[in-house]
Amino acid sequence: MGRSKSSHQWLKAHFDDEFVKRAQRDGFRSRAVYKLEEIQQKDRLLRPGSVVVDLGAAPGGWSQYAARQLGPQGRIIALDILPMEDLPGVEFIEGDFREDEVLDSLMKALGSATVDLVMSDMAPNISGMEAVDQPRSMYLMELAVDFAANVLCKGGDLLFKGFHGEGFDVLIRNLRRQYDKVLIRKPKASRPRSREVYVLAKGRKTPNVS
Repeated sequence: MGRSKSSHQWLKAHFDDEFVKRAQRDGFRSRAVYKLEEIQQKDRLLRPGSVVVDLGAAPGGWSQYAARQLGPQGRIIALDILPMEDLPGVEFIEGDFREDEVLDSLMKALGSATVDLVMSDMAPNISGMEAVDQPRSMYLMELAVDFAANVLCKGGDLLFKGFHGEGFDVLIRNLRRQYDKVLIRKPKASRPRSREVYVLAKGRKTPNVS
């Protein structure tokens, strides 16, 4: 079966995209790396020697970039339900982090280390129907927030993809009680027509702060 007209249009737009071309030229696995790069340049999340967990990491663009920023003394543990090709300096766990077995594997890998940054570029498969897509998006956002609450050290940071819509403002208000500062970023590599933004929660407070 041949591709539809809309598929051809999407493919043409994709390969004409300046960030796709840059990723190919720079040897990165995805254009999403430039979203993280812009946030890093502005907010300095990735620091040499830090311990980072990358949720929904495949194909590995964010982990690839982060590993370069952390240096040999840092650690990055990437998780995804999809397989991911090996990356230098990245420890990969394949599986769903909502499952106890996968979470146990992560905690075992961490050992006595504390997590300085949790980052997530997870997004649902988009149906085009907001009544379906927004709850799916909120679910993934809440997963990242809950996961970070369980593993981040005091003062640690959380970065995740978010989508404006029902439930988003409530989530942001809750984050402001848990972190010292909450910022919204819209990197240039984020397509203008997309509702996606990136939520940066800096400075995890102690768990008993409400």
